[in-house]
Amino acid sequence: MTATLPPSVRSYHVNSGDGIDGLSLRCHEPRTPGIGEVAVAVHAVSLSFRELLVLRGQYVLPVKPDVIPVSDGAGQVIALGPGVQRVRPGDRVTATLFPQWLDGPLQQSYLPQLGGSLDGMLTELAVLPEQALVPIPERLSYAEAATLPCAAVTAWNALTGDGPGIQPGHTVLTTGSGGVSLFAVQLAKLLGARVIATTGQAEKEQRLRDLGADEVVNYRAVPDWHTAVRDVTGGRGVDRVVDTAGTLGQSLRSLAINGHVAFVGSLSGDWPPLDPRLVFGVAATIRALAVGSYAQFTQLNEIIAAHQLRPVIDRVFPFQEAAAAFRYYESTSPFGKVIIEIR
Repeated sequence: MTATLPPSVRSYHVNSGDGIDGLSLRCHEPRTPGIGEVAVAVHAVSLSFRELLVLRGQYVLPVKPDVIPVSDGAGQVIALGPGVQRVRPGDRVTATLFPQWLDGPLQQSYLPQLGGSLDGMLTELAVLPEQALVPIPERLSYAEAATLPCAAVTAWNALTGDGPGIQPGHTVLTTGSGGVSLFAVQLAKLLGARVIATTGQAEKEQRLRDLGADEVVNYRAVPDWHTAVRDVTGGRGVDRVVDTAGTLGQSLRSLAINGHVAFVGSLSGDWPPLDPRLVFGVAATIRALAVGSYAQFTQLNEIIAAHQLRPVIDRVFPFQEAAAAFRYYESTSPFGKVIIEIR
């Protein structure tokens, strides 16, 4: 170990299913990093819908009892365990959500995840495997970097993780204005795509255009929004849908022949039935996503650095108001990420 750890640290703990009210803040001795491990002073974490699922007891993967929640965070390396080679004290880092998933397809052995079966980042000091750590792009703050591990990596995987991915001149449809969708708008535009975004709030339409959307469809004004998508594409449809709303039927009706749906999930919790004829009708590919690998994260960071992409942040809360941050995220429709800063 190359630095002295603080005598005590504070961490939030929760049991899955206990909800936001189940969050408890405790002081405890820091854990000394073991072989191949690194102690990171966490400076910011970012909330995603995944975190609400963990607290509600609805997350699809195992969650250990009394877990330190939240997968997404950023901080500074302060101490190294034996054998660590790739980072040094003072390095600014984030961490992959799946620490064992370095590259290639997702496998069963890669499923242990931060803020679930492993302790997460809602703590002053996280001890993480060296292989999980990803350098922060130079121009990003800790708060901005904390937005990347789940939402940004998922968006990058949605656009590029199927081999050829998005090509210049393709048309991409993003659904809603959650964290994954906002990153998908920004990244698809950087990849040379025409971007169509949907939203249910008129006040967000111009903000989506400012972020890079070429067209915006309000799904409350046009409930059959796939018809509007086909209209603005001259009847052809889109090459790819990044579906974060669980609206697979309308997503498929929006597709061009041989189109691709990157299926992220359903923020509403609704899972409407799907007619298989919609898949065959356009020879569609539907790919379910589980965030992404270390290799995809590093590719994403290269794009962020090269184009100076700035994540969208809605609001920042102090560490002692973590429960308020969760409630704000749950009860509002933020445009951008909700951050908890740790000072």
